[in-house]
Amino acid sequence: MSRVVASQTWQLSIPGCASLKEKRSVVRSLKDRLRSRFSLSVAETGDQDVLARAEISVALVTSDHCLAEAVLDKADHLVQGNGRALVVRTRRDFH
Repeated sequence: MSRVVASQTWQLSIPGCASLKEKRSVVRSLKDRLRSRFSLSVAETGDQDVLARAEISVALVTSDHCLAEAVLDKADHLVQGNGRALVVRTRRDFH
C-alpha cells in the first residue's frame, strides 16, 4: 500500500491589520476552518512577528494521490476566498 504525504503553505497579506489581536483572529479563523472542514493538520509556520503577514501550512496523509490533490484544492479555495487575507504565494508538496 502506497502512502502520500501532502502539504500546502500559504503566505498571506492581511491588509489593514492594525493589531496583533486582529491578526490572530484572522489566522485562528482560517486554521479552525481548515481543521474542521478537511481534517487537516494546520499550523502557523512563519511571519509570527510581522503584523500584516502570516504563513499557514497544512498537511495530510492518504493512500490516494488524487484524493490528496482534491482535498488540497478545496482547502486552497477556502483560503483564497476567505475575504480577510490575500494570498501572496502558495506552495504544494507531495512526498
